[in-house]
Amino acid sequence: MEQKVVPVSLLMSLYIKEKKQFLQECLNSIQNQTNLPKEVLIVFDGPISKENEILVEDFKNSYPESVKIIALEKNQGLGAALAIGVTSCSQPIIARMDTDDIMLSNRIEDEYQQFLKNPKLDIVGSNIDEFSGLMTNILGSRIVPETDEEIRNFSKRRNPFNHMTVMYKKKAVLDAGNYQPLPGFEDYYLWVRMLKKGCKGYNIQKSLILARTGEDMYKRRGGIHYLVPGLKARKQIYKAGLGSLPDFVFVSLVHICISLMPNGLRGWFYEKKLRNS
Repeated sequence: MEQKVVPVSLLMSLYIKEKKQFLQECLNSIQNQTNLPKEVLIVFDGPISKENEILVEDFKNSYPESVKIIALEKNQGLGAALAIGVTSCSQPIIARMDTDDIMLSNRIEDEYQQFLKNPKLDIVGSNIDEFSGLMTNILGSRIVPETDEEIRNFSKRRNPFNHMTVMYKKKAVLDAGNYQPLPGFEDYYLWVRMLKKGCKGYNIQKSLILARTGEDMYKRRGGIHYLVPGLKARKQIYKAGLGSLPDFVFVSLVHICISLMPNGLRGWFYEKKLRNS
């Protein structure tokens, strides 16, 4: 397979709890792209495990001119790590990826082509297939709105992009204030600020990422530790975005209900009500 290099930076944040197997599968999916990013920038959000450090070093040795590492002394959280990463990316277009997810081989090519077709676009994403355990064990898909108008309407109540799928213009992100610390909602907060400033979005209507899910994810979306910060975050998103007061009240009530559900019921709700089976 002939691989073309495109002027894109691939940005990831890696922290100490990432599993070696997940990271290995993630890196493999980068190597298997039909279009390779000109730069892969990995931010170490604080110290990482020795085995993952070796894994990243081997990956860097395979692409010495492309892979760049920024090592932060202390864990600063996803928003702060990505903000540093965005400012450090050398290419005008940045693709995001999580270190435990897997890209389909045409992900970068398909999204980059959208920018060539429509230079007015500022952010492009796609749907995702969520799996647990084996990659073939697909639990459901998160389908996001396609057109800019649909994205704007959707953003009033729900996150209109799948974060691990997005590719965006660096300048547009910086003009909107870059990522800002808002645990669990850093991406949603950025999107609404970008949309309010007039940035144009588009979501490809197919899944280009296999995203891990399961009980651990559902646990993180529940309890008082998620309830209170989440309500504060949704208030900030409401004030910065396009939604109305009724939109804010509705999403706050839903957030309270989901946070207080037993974990098993929360998992059922995500898989049956918030995802396409």
